[in-house]
Amino acid sequence: MAESTPTSWTADTSGRERVRHVAETLTEPTPVGEIAERAEVSRATAADELQGLASDDWVTETTVDGTQAYDLNPVRLLLDEVTDLIDDHSREELEQQLADLKTEQEEVAAAYDAPSLAAFREQLATEELSAAELRERRNVIETWEAINTEIGLVKHALQLYDDVVELASPQTDSSSTLA
Repeated sequence: MAESTPTSWTADTSGRERVRHVAETLTEPTPVGEIAERAEVSRATAADELQGLASDDWVTETTVDGTQAYDLNPVRLLLDEVTDLIDDHSREELEQQLADLKTEQEEVAAAYDAPSLAAFREQLATEELSAAELRERRNVIETWEAINTEIGLVKHALQLYDDVVELASPQTDSSSTLA
């Protein structure tokens, strides 16, 4: 079949698989009924599969407007992002990426004469800025936050690098071959 049709979604995957797929794409807490609708399953099927995913720490249970809802587990997301960085990059590449990110952070700080994001935000409250300048500063804040997030992820990856590589490597004998 050359094109994917809506019927292939339900014909090619089980209801539980569709619920897992929808859960993997969540960007915010989502009610069970909405997840069931997206996955094209009954609410009972969605609720049952989501309970299993919650037991396995893939999602967290919460409420939205008094309705049972689920969201991706933020700890699991963090660990997945860190292990992806380790899988995709050598230690040296991660160290270079960290240096590049720190340089970018320092350039933003120097451009706005602010030693930190908190100091930069404080400037918004103390300086008289036009609407255009405020929009520009908001964009800078988003960039700075993204850089800070990336720095944190790369630092975590570097801290866990040896452990993850060792655990992911097939063992040839009973003792570790990595030091």
